[in-house]
Amino acid sequence: MYMDSIIRLVKETKGIIENREMASNVKEKGVADYVTQVDIAIQDFLKKELYALAPDIQFLGEESGLQPMDTDSYWILDPIDGTTNLIHDYQHSVVSLALCRQKEIVMGIVYDPFHDEFFSAVKSEGSFLNGRQIHVSYSENLSETIIGIGTAKRECAKENFARFLKVYENSQDIRRLGSAALELAYTACGRQGGYFEGYLNPWDYAAGMLLIQEAGGKVTDWNGNALDPTQASQVAGTNGRVHEKLLKLL
Repeated sequence: MYMDSIIRLVKETKGIIENREMASNVKEKGVADYVTQVDIAIQDFLKKELYALAPDIQFLGEESGLQPMDTDSYWILDPIDGTTNLIHDYQHSVVSLALCRQKEIVMGIVYDPFHDEFFSAVKSEGSFLNGRQIHVSYSENLSETIIGIGTAKRECAKENFARFLKVYENSQDIRRLGSAALELAYTACGRQGGYFEGYLNPWDYAAGMLLIQEAGGKVTDWNGNALDPTQASQVAGTNGRVHEKLLKLL
């Protein structure tokens, strides 16, 4: 799978991400939805290099949008997950890269250059942070753990915040990092017991989903169904132990 080469390529994006001039070059795609020159430069760089590494694998990236894939294998890339954070130099933005084969995620990477944290997973081989194997938390109850939240669509704000209140009242506390991929990675390494968001695209959750699964956790939609990594979906990822408890609140 050329894992060493893929890791090297993703780490090479650090210089682009740290370019504040490029991060300040912003276009608005929609309400509170932005793209910077950093997003575009990273997608162009990784698309070119990944095609050179594996010419038979196609490419699905955020800046080109959802589209049908006519192949069994393709990369799923979010060049910057946490673009609003990047614009404000909030330093919680990551590169998220996954490999999908026959509608199954078989490799996932979430790279946080600001904290030098590189999360990676290969199907059936475990999840790792900077080369050290990681596991989800052992919390049995929501009251023992932090739950990450995502605000998703603004038009659903009232419904979302009603859910946040229920989760806040039943958990130890809630957090919002502003990056779905990073929330899922933090769940995979046990920093929080779970995370949920009402609408995510495949590039938001594909890599993080595998990280959690390989770390011993569980990822589904809010009805408990398996996710289809070719489709946008509601997402809930947890350590598995609090999964059903969280879904009941959602």
